[in-house]
Amino acid sequence: MTKKEAAVIETYTGIAMLSGENRAIVDNYHEELMGRKIFTHEYGNPEMLKKLRELSKTEFMEICKNLTD
Repeated sequence: MTKKEAAVIETYTGIAMLSGENRAIVDNYHEELMGRKIFTHEYGNPEMLKKLRELSKTEFMEICKNLTD
């Protein structure tokens, strides 16, 4: 799994997948989805988290379809 895929999975599931300096990958992905800068306090807004989940669903489903043994 790539770090980008981990960011997608984290965004869709809400389970932290990356830490430390890799948090920037998640932040950048969220900004890419929303099309704007996201401020830290916005992560406390359930509606924004719901929107991020909706926006990441297609990529999440693609990752799931590409599973291998």
